[in-house]
Amino acid sequence: MRSNRELWNNLARVHFHSKFYDVPGFLKGKSSLNPIDLQVLGDVRGKSVLHLQCHFGKDTLSLARMGAVVTGVDFSEVAIEKARELKEASRLDARFIHCDVNHLDESLDKKFDIVYASFGVIGWHSDLGNWARIVSRFMKKKGKFCFAEFHPVLWMLSDDHSKIEYSYFKSDPIVGENEKSYADPESKNLGTSHCWNHSLGELFGALESHGLIIKDFKEYDFSPYATFPDAIEKNGRYYIKGLEHKLPLTYSLTAIKKA
Repeated sequence: MRSNRELWNNLARVHFHSKFYDVPGFLKGKSSLNPIDLQVLGDVRGKSVLHLQCHFGKDTLSLARMGAVVTGVDFSEVAIEKARELKEASRLDARFIHCDVNHLDESLDKKFDIVYASFGVIGWHSDLGNWARIVSRFMKKKGKFCFAEFHPVLWMLSDDHSKIEYSYFKSDPIVGENEKSYADPESKNLGTSHCWNHSLGELFGALESHGLIIKDFKEYDFSPYATFPDAIEKNGRYYIKGLEHKLPLTYSLTAIKKA
């Protein structure tokens, strides 16, 4: 956790000023939410939304711009500082909490219409059971969990996507030295990451064990982001060069609480 937090503190500093995240464009009115997110979220006007692992708040504030009442949470103190800066600069209303989401019930006592998490989220958790408990804990009885993520099949591949290097199933942590960020190739020595690959079965089981019913699940053969080095773009969708339309790269789901 300490190593991952240090990494994400460094990433928040880099990402806030990167072309990839385009803060100037956001401040001029551009939404940071991608089509998969927008589809899974639906109409958020007037709804209370809890955004887990919100990074420096662009998506959180994009939801506020759409009329939601939003709370963003992240374990990186630098990310939350930047989120609050962005809130002031954009003159949008949102609450930001610096907290490890696994212990959010120690810092927040409220339930939400929507609990939302998106892309690059669950790989940082060794135990999806507690993460799913937090998701359920903060949902209203008729609330909805909206989730989009990179596909575990993608995380099986080596960095150059030339071979299968990691297990589809959670095993030992995948430890990596992050010399640069996907958002800024010029960044250096950002820190050490400890991640875990989680199968879809593990995810479904964790959510269901905490009283959630999966109502919709979709897999996509593209990514909305050019986060891998050999990405090729077609109509705003990104594919792995040479593997176009052959692998699932992302997925989304919605879930509700059992009555």
